[in-house]
Amino acid sequence: MAPRRKGYDAVVVGAGIIGLCCAWRLSQRGLSVLLLERDAPGSGSSGVAAGMLAPVTEAEFGEEALLALNLAGAAAWPAFSAELADVAEVPSGYRESGALVVAADRDDAEELRRLHAFQRSLGLDADWLSPRECRRLEPRLSPRVAGAIHAPQDHQADPAAAVSALARALETEGGEIHAHAGDAALELDGDRVSGVRTRGGSIAAPVVVAAMGANSARLPGVPEHARPPVRPVKGEILTLRGPAERPLAEHVIRTPRCYIVPRADGRVVIGATTEERGFDTTVTAGGVHRLLEAAWEVLPDAGELELVAARAGLRPGTPDNAPIIGTAEIEGLVWATGHHRNGVLLAPITGAAVAAIVTGEEPPKPVERFGPARFAAALAGATS
Repeated sequence: MAPRRKGYDAVVVGAGIIGLCCAWRLSQRGLSVLLLERDAPGSGSSGVAAGMLAPVTEAEFGEEALLALNLAGAAAWPAFSAELADVAEVPSGYRESGALVVAADRDDAEELRRLHAFQRSLGLDADWLSPRECRRLEPRLSPRVAGAIHAPQDHQADPAAAVSALARALETEGGEIHAHAGDAALELDGDRVSGVRTRGGSIAAPVVVAAMGANSARLPGVPEHARPPVRPVKGEILTLRGPAERPLAEHVIRTPRCYIVPRADGRVVIGATTEERGFDTTVTAGGVHRLLEAAWEVLPDAGELELVAARAGLRPGTPDNAPIIGTAEIEGLVWATGHHRNGVLLAPITGAAVAAIVTGEEPPKPVERFGPARFAAALAGATS
């Protein structure tokens, strides 16, 4: 559907889960909003994501600041999910499942013991389980498992369901979605945003939110020095299917080599490789083999499930693995990108932050330190 008019209060470029959240929250503030997507909503990384809401099991040494943001993102999901389901009148895809990080052997157990000590030092809700306790929670785990970290507050969301619900919620609030719009280009009036240009012509807007995922650094019309340091990080992912009445697992299952996310309808998502391959989205035999082997070693029954799909997507990576949320050097341009592995997790808090920034309010506290300014010096040096 083409835009109904030539001017809006805000244009959001990119209809993944991040862009949809931003557009919905801006519409709730009473702004006229147009959401532009060059393909279909959710066709980028949101369509390939597993949807883990797992700040505890994904905690990394040296990323304590990002952990605080991820915890805030996870804490926002229950209320966000309830509100979204109420407005859209369809399920939001949120599911409280808990998570296990499983050691397939003694070497894994030593590594996970170190991770558990780190988690506990940060006050995170994580317990160490013996092999017997693991299988009591998940009877289909291999008898060879050597223990696990149990994170009861790490959950999941189905990104496809969330994208569908967000699109309906946005339209309920009066926002517009223009899918299959092709590439949009930023238009400037001096040093400030005047709108965007599409193949259908120019669209005026004093605010443009760039939520283009791995393509954010390629937004036409943005000067080289003002582009964010976002790069594509390839990830291959599999979808299997079994009977819903006999799920492979109830929890999200992680190992040092893969994650396994069981859906309520019997689907099972297995991911994901991490590769620096530019914009290549080829699914490889090696990637499929490694993921199936890693899942099979802790859940042998995975080998009996139907292989439904094998896909590859592009995470929007940054130098510090953290998102870029905030205003740029160009007045009226707001970045909402660089979420790497945490796009689904951080979508609600990113949407709230962007709506606050655009309307002149303070964003949520954990977001403040993740603006594009932290890269300004490096970018200036690269372009001088």
